[in-house]
Amino acid sequence: MKTNGLWRCLAAASLCATAILLIGFGCTVKDMLFPYRGQVAIAAEPKAVWTEAGSLEKTSEIRVVALGDSLTKGTGDNTGDGYVKQVAAGLRKTTNKPVKILNNLAINGLRTDQLAERLDRDKGFAYALQKANLILLTIGGNDLFHTARARNAGRKLSAYSMEGLSKELPATLERFGRIIKELYAINSSAKIVYVGLYNPFYDIKELRSGSLEVQQWNEKAYTLLHNYPNMIMVPTFDLFEGKIADYLSDDHFHPNHNGYKRVASRILDSLN
Repeated sequence: MKTNGLWRCLAAASLCATAILLIGFGCTVKDMLFPYRGQVAIAAEPKAVWTEAGSLEKTSEIRVVALGDSLTKGTGDNTGDGYVKQVAAGLRKTTNKPVKILNNLAINGLRTDQLAERLDRDKGFAYALQKANLILLTIGGNDLFHTARARNAGRKLSAYSMEGLSKELPATLERFGRIIKELYAINSSAKIVYVGLYNPFYDIKELRSGSLEVQQWNEKAYTLLHNYPNMIMVPTFDLFEGKIADYLSDDHFHPNHNGYKRVASRILDSLN
């Protein structure tokens, strides 16, 4: 009898131990499959980069780097201000913060392929851009308008002068995509402002059709820029169309001082 009682006790103890093990195992599996919010198994929520990236509100000073073609260089403005200096002056007034133009890296005649190569290989370019919290950019005009400019200079104008613009669009947009991707890799926290294109030949009947291609460029460039949280596009198309004589310089391509003033004002509106 005593032996039977001992076996019953041992059996009961084994059942209890097995039940405890099964309960513990079940809880472990449950925690692995359905972890609650307070556990380490939950990954940290991503930061809201889409609203914070490129913001100038919390900066103590604004550090500007400008790059691109002759529009950013200020060609056509007899005061030498261009739009870059006028943007800096406007930001000083509207933000009450110190605004420094660290570098203007613009080069007359620069094309998208040349800028893409510089961003990829020139460490000095990258170093300068990394120091900025505001980057101003113009590019694309020399790729798209070189045929029309050549014909305009030679006074040989015809409807097919703008055919080159349409043909250049796909390849130029592909290079533009590479440029902004590289800019984001170099500095993902700076506000990057791309100044859209306009048709400087709108007042010339044979070249007016170029406005349609320019609109295509602006729309597709905007789509590419929209993929990056710190980038915006500032349209300028309407600032010049129908007002060529008032806002373009004598070369019939670059803005004059008042034209750049309108561009700067549009940029300031987008930043404020």
